[in-house]
Amino acid sequence: MMYYHRALKLLAFLDSSSEADTTVTEEEGIALMKYTYVVSCQKYWEHKAKRDPRAEEIMDLLKHNEALRVSYIDQVSTGIDEKEYYSVLLKYDRQLQREVEIYRIKLPGPIKLGEGKPENQNHGFVYTRGDAVQTIDMNQDNYFEEALKIRNLLEEFRHNHGIRRPTILGVREHIFTGSVSSVAWFMSAQETSFVTLLQRLFANPLKIRMHYGHPDVFDRLWFMTRGGLSKASKVINISEDIFAGFNCTLRGGNVTHHEYIQVGKGRDLGLNQISTFETKIACGNGEQFLSRDVYRLSHRLDFFRMLSFFYTTIGYFFNTTVIILSLYVFLWGQLYLALSSVENSVLGNDKDSKKALGAVINQELIIQFGLFASFPAILESSIEIGFLEAIWEFLVMQLQLSIVFYTFSTGTRAHFFGRTILHGGAKYRQTGRNFVVQHTSFAENYRLYARSHFIKAIEFGLILIVYAIYTPSAKITFFYMDMAFTCWLLVLSWIFAPFLFNPSGFDWLKTVNDFDDFMNWIWYRGSVFTKEEQSWESWCYPKLELGDGRSDSGWQPIFYTVPCLSETELQLSTVFYTFSMGTRAHFFGRTILHGMGVQSIDEPGIISLCNTQVLQKIIDYTRSHFIKAIEFGLILTVYAMYSPSAKVSCSLMDIFSHPLQSFRYPGGIFAKAEQSWESWWYGEQHHLLTTRLWGKLPGRKSY
Repeated sequence: MMYYHRALKLLAFLDSSSEADTTVTEEEGIALMKYTYVVSCQKYWEHKAKRDPRAEEIMDLLKHNEALRVSYIDQVSTGIDEKEYYSVLLKYDRQLQREVEIYRIKLPGPIKLGEGKPENQNHGFVYTRGDAVQTIDMNQDNYFEEALKIRNLLEEFRHNHGIRRPTILGVREHIFTGSVSSVAWFMSAQETSFVTLLQRLFANPLKIRMHYGHPDVFDRLWFMTRGGLSKASKVINISEDIFAGFNCTLRGGNVTHHEYIQVGKGRDLGLNQISTFETKIACGNGEQFLSRDVYRLSHRLDFFRMLSFFYTTIGYFFNTTVIILSLYVFLWGQLYLALSSVENSVLGNDKDSKKALGAVINQELIIQFGLFASFPAILESSIEIGFLEAIWEFLVMQLQLSIVFYTFSTGTRAHFFGRTILHGGAKYRQTGRNFVVQHTSFAENYRLYARSHFIKAIEFGLILIVYAIYTPSAKITFFYMDMAFTCWLLVLSWIFAPFLFNPSGFDWLKTVNDFDDFMNWIWYRGSVFTKEEQSWESWCYPKLELGDGRSDSGWQPIFYTVPCLSETELQLSTVFYTFSMGTRAHFFGRTILHGMGVQSIDEPGIISLCNTQVLQKIIDYTRSHFIKAIEFGLILTVYAMYSPSAKVSCSLMDIFSHPLQSFRYPGGIFAKAEQSWESWWYGEQHHLLTTRLWGKLPGRKSY
């Protein structure tokens, strides 16, 4: 970014080239008057105290760039548990050959109360000067030829764009990391379409462009008097960029977009980095959905700008979530029609009806396949590199399975947007954006994508398999392909995308190592302090404790508010709830019919971890569960024997061919219920003697 300083020195030289007495010192002074680069580094004091190499690198940058300044928070211990906080601005003095503090301002407390990134931005904003401020992220680059146009860009503040002068000058980005890998190329194409064609459309004629990234240039005095560049409230302002645009629009500002200058941008390179970035954006849009800023804008914009605002911000993620929900409804509805044997009566038995439905689905297929949505990217590429080259580039992207990548990204956005709407809990996620393309183990991919992609894809796949078995439409090959092809594409994309786009994902040695690592992770026998990366239990059970999606990892299904259970736990819970239903039904009906059956039950004060004896279980559950279950089983067995629809090879009655021996207790009449079946049985009939509903029991007294 110091190219701006060099460009201003060159422009100052050219402007004063006719004057014979111009010196290099004057050019340097003019450039320093016009430009200062402030880096907000809150932990510089910590790195300096530990003699971290990063502090030495920052000092080296200060030595070689005179216009560079560093702002940080200094902590001074004044007691055992007391600290004082100071905001400090540094520069390097070339005459003294050391760093010099320009400002040291005492703060009332720690500065980081909300989100770290906007707090950092607002902290450095107070040390800027001049009329304009350009916000730059650490993954951005600049070009000298672009820096020469900065004076032309700043002149835009003097001219009206519409009815007022601009307060934010939008600048396009140049994604320079597209050649690293196929996934980076897909991400670069997606971002290039957004930062060029779409933002031009947002600015004019829709007049709804916000602040989406860091190259934009702000009217410093306008924002200084209106609360700063960013809002930094915890969680709700996780996407701090766009809230600057919300604040600007609500306060009567004007946002424009200019194409004649650009700034370099390095995007994420690996699938996991891109998914983490998409997760952060989706969670941020979920919080925007709940924010007051969106509520106020929706009430103050006119109808057409309100629709444009919806579809250019939260509406895109909302529609993506609705598409996934519609897929759930579509598949479960088709499965219900197939299992109930009414599909032909609903869809029609004739082939013309099937063809009509297939035509409708084919039209939807074009949109789902991404062909219609790819037109903006093709048009933008045709403008920059030519129409034929753009078509060829599009075909090459399809051959490299870009549709699998974009389908996978759709699942990421839908999952985390819906999860944030239902449960909240969005947080800033560091993607790293390192220039590294490395192999990721299967265990790591499973931890990242199990609940957002794998579980849902397996559910869709099972529905499609059962539907293909029971539907008569499966005999019509092309009709079934029309009905299920896009669904199968989604299933395969969500399951195999992490392996297709994993570097060296099909290397045999790494595959074997990944399998061993995954099995060790599943069966790890460790203590309760085991990390999530070491044990499946440590990863899974923290997600189940809260049940509302607010765990640190944040992998909670969108569409269910109950805790996520494993397959074994789900089966056992079903058995438990079915058993409890029998208990409630038995004792409720027994009390209604016979009465006098309500007794206080002593519950132990300490939870017993021992197994209950088998005899005690028989005593407790014979009348309420076992007898009824045996009756149901006998009915089903007789039905299976005599029903023509039950074609079984052997009779279930063989199970009862060997009756149990008598378990009569050879004791006296004073035997307890725990010792004798007879004592327990006649004790159970005491309420019948009292109510006289069934008459007295013949020949015996109840004990």
